Amino acid sequence: MRNVTLALIAILLTVGVLVGVGVFTLEVDADSPGPVEFNDTVLMGVSFDDEISDPDVDLPRTQVFYSQYRYVVGYHGAEWFVNAQRQEGHEQRFGYPLAVYVTDYSGTDLELSDEGYPRPDGEVTWTDAELAWFVVDSDARTPDGETVVPFSSRDDAETYTADYGGSVVSWDTLLEYEFDLDDAAAVGKRVDERQADADRLVEQRRTVADRPVETVVGENETIQEAISRTPTNATVLVPEGTYDELIEVDRPVTLQGEGDVSIRGDGESTVMTIRSPDAAVRNFEITDVGNSTSPEEQASVTENGTEDGDAVLEMAYAGGDAGVYVDDAPRVLVEDVSIETPSNGVMLRDSPETVVRNVSVKGGDEWGDAYMGVMSMRSGDSVIEESTFRDGRDGIYTHRSHGVVFRNNTLEGNRIGVHFMYTGESVIADNVVRDAEATGIHVMTNPHQNAVVGNDVRDSPTGIRTEGWNSYVARNVVVDTDLGMTTEAGNSIYEHNVLVRNEIGMRASHFLPANRVLANDFVDNDLHTQARQGTLRIWTHDGVGNYWHGAVGDVTDRTADDGEVVVFDRPYSATDTIDSRLHRVGGTPALAHAPQFDELAAFEGTVSGMRDASVVDTAPRCEPANPDLLAAAGLEPAEYVCGASTS
Repeated sequence: MRNVTLALIAILLTVGVLVGVGVFTLEVDADSPGPVEFNDTVLMGVSFDDEISDPDVDLPRTQVFYSQYRYVVGYHGAEWFVNAQRQEGHEQRFGYPLAVYVTDYSGTDLELSDEGYPRPDGEVTWTDAELAWFVVDSDARTPDGETVVPFSSRDDAETYTADYGGSVVSWDTLLEYEFDLDDAAAVGKRVDERQADADRLVEQRRTVADRPVETVVGENETIQEAISRTPTNATVLVPEGTYDELIEVDRPVTLQGEGDVSIRGDGESTVMTIRSPDAAVRNFEITDVGNSTSPEEQASVTENGTEDGDAVLEMAYAGGDAGVYVDDAPRVLVEDVSIETPSNGVMLRDSPETVVRNVSVKGGDEWGDAYMGVMSMRSGDSVIEESTFRDGRDGIYTHRSHGVVFRNNTLEGNRIGVHFMYTGESVIADNVVRDAEATGIHVMTNPHQNAVVGNDVRDSPTGIRTEGWNSYVARNVVVDTDLGMTTEAGNSIYEHNVLVRNEIGMRASHFLPANRVLANDFVDNDLHTQARQGTLRIWTHDGVGNYWHGAVGDVTDRTADDGEVVVFDRPYSATDTIDSRLHRVGGTPALAHAPQFDELAAFEGTVSGMRDASVVDTAPRCEPANPDLLAAAGLEPAEYVCGASTS
């Protein structure tokens, strides 16, 4: 102990000398650093380049050299930098900008596409932001919304406004400008609105149950024959019984089972295919689905002979057999259907605004014995709800299906419970995930503006992984995993989550320290937090942090959005050698109160250079923030008030 104390005193003395001579204050050199290739920056935000087919589109970009961050940071538009630099703690984590460069459209004969995307006719270069002129409120857009258009020449900026509107402002004026951006806070505020939109979509789709019965499948008639003689917007009623056939719904009718109706396929094919918009399938049991999980043909190639990335993924994930296959058929309803399958359950391809509800999909005894419970390929704005997916590769898999709402489902024994790829602006809410072989919920591959809220994930190697940008992750319960949650999504908010009895509660994964992490409860984890490479992460917002089981210190009251909050006066770092053990080892609270540690903790909480690959909460909560969720996790919240439980 004496050696540790002497070592800490030496560190503190050294730090004091270094602070005195201003080592941590960088002066701007007369020769500012020049711009770099944008691909060489650490990106802050999602690139939509792969979603824009026009090769002449060149979206605005900004790159920033910071005084306390060793890498150049790239923003997809000046508006995102302006928004970021005014966020609480931004300068503490990054330092101040040494140099800022923006896209220069001067001399490019800039036009806008039909979507409002910038289409320059000429080389786009970089210009110093402080010397540039910016057009705000013009017709220019990116897939993310409104955007600022920079020019090195004011005359060029004025010429542009004559064609596309807007106002010309200087850099200083732009820094004070207010932008209505779809950041993580906006995503969180829209969750209820998206849920309400989903309610309306479900209600609209379910009106097909009221279609008049025009056809009843006869005793010596197949279902397919009955469909062929049914007028549009009518119901085909299928009496109770077992039907051995493959079915194609090629018109907007409702196929309705009456009582216990089983459809048995041939064991080699998709059983039911829907190819008409506004069709519906209700109340069936489907068995004997084919076992193909990928088509026989190889991935297609583009005209110039190179592989089409989407085609490769489509062949790999969206092929093969299914119980119900909805193909190029928007606004379909699949309801009250039970499927036993060695391949896919429900497959949606190019079928937006579809509703899948109260569906049960059972795969093989092992996840590798079946494929996707429900697959959504380019079928955005759909709703999958109140369904159960067991023992398949993925409970749900999406690809470029923006706007999906996946809610109130149960997923058990899948490889990945919820697996989103290239999918944004979606809601994953109130699902129960159990015993995933790999990950409970994984949102990956260039996602943006997703909300992951109210889910309960337990007993898997990884609980929740959210990659991408501008996501809102809140009120999730994660219990008994190897890794509870990651903060891989940048510019995102992680709040009011409960992480209990995990080997690692939450991993600070994103390279940039640009996330807001607050009001989470960390209880009985082996390690509350682990930090990967990166600079200091400060997990406190507006003076209120998270609840860390085992944190110690004197208490004080703070006023926050949720009222008076009792917090400890001593910073807490779950990545610190001592703090990380407070909830597991007797006697460490006394050690943590040693003056040397208190002084070092306070200093480390304010200096980025002292906290490389670390997490600091400058105002740890004395009480859990989410007692209702702790109770749902099987704990008694009263036992964790103000350090009452430290074992």
